[in-house]
Amino acid sequence: MAHIPVTDLDAGDTLALLGDVVTRRRQAEVEDLLLVLHWCDLHASDPRDDPRPDPTIPLPPGSDRLVDLGGEGTPRVRELSLCELGIARGVHTLSARAAAADALDLRHRLPQTWTVTRTGRAEPWLARKVAVLTRDLPLALVDLVDQAVARAIGSQSPARVIALVEAKIIEADPATHATRLEEARHRRYVSLSRTDAVGLRHVIARVNAGDAAYVDAVVTRVADILATRPEHADAPRDLLRSLAFGWLARPAELLQLLLEHTEQPEDAEPVEDHTPRALAFPADLLDALKSAKPETFRPTSILYVHLHEAALTGTASGVARVEGIGPVALAQLTELLAHTRVSIKPVIDLKDLVSSCAYEHPEAIKERIHLRQPLDCFPHATRVSRKVDVDHPVPYRPTGPPGQTSSHTGRPLSRTAHRAKTHLGYRVATTGTGETLWRTPQGLHRLVDAAGTHELTETDARAWLSPDPLDRALVRLQHQFHTGQLTLGAGRSDTSHR
Repeated sequence: MAHIPVTDLDAGDTLALLGDVVTRRRQAEVEDLLLVLHWCDLHASDPRDDPRPDPTIPLPPGSDRLVDLGGEGTPRVRELSLCELGIARGVHTLSARAAAADALDLRHRLPQTWTVTRTGRAEPWLARKVAVLTRDLPLALVDLVDQAVARAIGSQSPARVIALVEAKIIEADPATHATRLEEARHRRYVSLSRTDAVGLRHVIARVNAGDAAYVDAVVTRVADILATRPEHADAPRDLLRSLAFGWLARPAELLQLLLEHTEQPEDAEPVEDHTPRALAFPADLLDALKSAKPETFRPTSILYVHLHEAALTGTASGVARVEGIGPVALAQLTELLAHTRVSIKPVIDLKDLVSSCAYEHPEAIKERIHLRQPLDCFPHATRVSRKVDVDHPVPYRPTGPPGQTSSHTGRPLSRTAHRAKTHLGYRVATTGTGETLWRTPQGLHRLVDAAGTHELTETDARAWLSPDPLDRALVRLQHQFHTGQLTLGAGRSDTSHR
């Protein structure tokens, strides 16, 4: 379809084109699911039945295997095939796995809902949501939900469809629903959100109601104390409570603060009756605590902060990367380290080559590999973690040259991707600048570098590793231009800072 300048459209044409776009988008999403289903069908055979020299010998550890993706009644799929499916779709392996599970559920467990979705009358994303919600239902009971959803999904709002699904799940299996409610009462956790643009995070907790009241009482008491300080004289109440909650992370300072303010202020906000239990101390314990040194109660933790030397010398903007938090300004880093005793460990010079003759990567080498390349090097991977495998891009040979296990060659790789590379014939090449070039079993080429994952043609992939430095330079310039890392202006060029 030819692109029409939107400025040439009147109101009626704009609405008509919008409707056409919705139809084509739904068709494209259905085609995506159909292709995912076909890929699953192509990889539904048992790897143990594949031809091999001696079928009586078990497959090596970590080999491919059939796994259940969808709910009861869906066919099993080869697990490691999902890695290449994710690469082709431009998503993480887990995202590809989720799409395959949803598509299988729709085709085999929710056929009526799938029929409505395939005609374009329903949003595919909503149908996938229904598949997720009903995945744990037995096959014999899911038909009740399918019939109700098929009648509603093409005409009712997503919120009403979801509410209908939830109601039908209870109706279909009330006993299981009661069991889930009981399990939910015992499901407790404390988690953190991602760090936002100003360096703040949400703390989300599911705790006993009594404990929650005590925490609230302590936060209220500390907020009352902070309100008496000149620097917080005009602070809003919510800000004071947020600052007070932060004191819970420093039990030594919190204890000292409470001991210094044992009297309740006259204008303190009334709180629940749980306050005495949360704040009161027996007389003998109070005397003992007053004589204790608060610093002895401070917990010990390791914080990894990454800084370029230019940020410290003032020749570049002061930005640090804190593992588990993200990028922060140097001023924010000062706030982060406040109220702590800092012990600085020796700086690791990543230019130094550290190697070993053993197959396993020693912890010292793992540390350097993580610092050089913290992100999983598989195409479209998103994991930044120290808890991953460290891969030998060039297969390790017991009789090979010394130093095969090196801080400059190892790459972080998730366990599933590592298994796929080992057993399915992925080919990997690396460069001295931290790039990893992948060729999948079906001939897809992807480059993973500091800027992300990039699609390459076979010709570009060969040029990328060409022994001719001019070929390598030209293909890199072309790649930077197409990915926006290189902008050509009037007589000058700017490359993005890494």
